[in-house]
Amino acid sequence: MDEQGRAEGGVTVGRAAAEIGVSVRTLHHWDELGVAHPSGRNQSGYRSYLPVDIARLRRVLLLRDLGVPLARIPALLSAPAAERRAELTQRRRELGDTIKRLEAVARSVDRLLEADEVGVLVPEEERQAVFSDDWNPTMAETARARWGDSAQWAEYAERSATRTPDDWRALVGPMRDLVDELAEAKRAGVVAGSETANTLAERHRAALSEYFHCTPSMHVITGRLALTEPGMADTYDRIDPGLAAWLSLVIDANARNHGVDPDTAVWE
Repeated sequence: MDEQGRAEGGVTVGRAAAEIGVSVRTLHHWDELGVAHPSGRNQSGYRSYLPVDIARLRRVLLLRDLGVPLARIPALLSAPAAERRAELTQRRRELGDTIKRLEAVARSVDRLLEADEVGVLVPEEERQAVFSDDWNPTMAETARARWGDSAQWAEYAERSATRTPDDWRALVGPMRDLVDELAEAKRAGVVAGSETANTLAERHRAALSEYFHCTPSMHVITGRLALTEPGMADTYDRIDPGLAAWLSLVIDANARNHGVDPDTAVWE
């Protein structure tokens, strides 16, 4: 019988490796370390693995998968039953902890995938309460279609995946108050480029940075998108007609204050 087949009085290293699901190289390595070795020999002189050897290989594989160092396995296999049980009990406890951790990771990945798909993870029955009239079910879909391949959308999805309805309330409320302040400033005749206008622009940029890191250059582009993207201008103009256009001018002036030319602003 050849080296990959069944030898008389046992099985070859190739067959043994296949039976327990490891490579031939692994069995040779275990043999060299004295962890497990073939104790039979066929008529041609080849060493072979007897049933008792295969049983030992399976125990070695289990202990290795449980994280027991190879160097410790021989002593553990020959240790008293109480010591082996204690080791297995401890390893099983650690395995349970690992399973819980990986399940938590899996849940986080599931939420991230969902956030990447729909943007906001707030139960449908709570959305109106959280976002009030600002809720637009198509806004996230539109944003994903436009920005889904960008680093900013990935950052937005990562943050969204960890946010609860209360977290969203903590973001939406201050933003709504800020928009009201912007409208009041516009009605009061605050001029773009003034200290008051620049302060408001920076607060607006900081609010956007709760969703993704927004540089002054990117802020310019978002301000202009508010004028061109369907529905975005309404968010501001229903508070005060022309507010979106005024805010864009304020953002541009604030960008110049940061050394950014609005005419050459880029999405960074």
